[in-house]
Amino acid sequence: MSIDISTARKVAHLARIAVKEEDLPALAGELSAVLAFMEQLNEVDVEGVEPMTSVTPMRLKRRKDVVTDGNIQKQILSNAPDAREGFFAVPKVVE
Repeated sequence: MSIDISTARKVAHLARIAVKEEDLPALAGELSAVLAFMEQLNEVDVEGVEPMTSVTPMRLKRRKDVVTDGNIQKQILSNAPDAREGFFAVPKVVE
């Protein structure tokens, strides 16, 4: 598939990229090369190939999904300019 100059102009506009009029033929050529490479990838036979997330088979480390407060309330509140009863104290904004 070949990209013409008007299509390259439209793609640049949609991507919000400022392209000078004299640079549009080069952009059209580069976009055509990308599409040609994608067509070349479509020719590869991937029948029977399982999808993978890594080149080495390994399981991700997992931990129990447990909700905690971190047990560092005093350390966190020590940075607050004003803390009362275990919470951040802020001035009243709404009357």
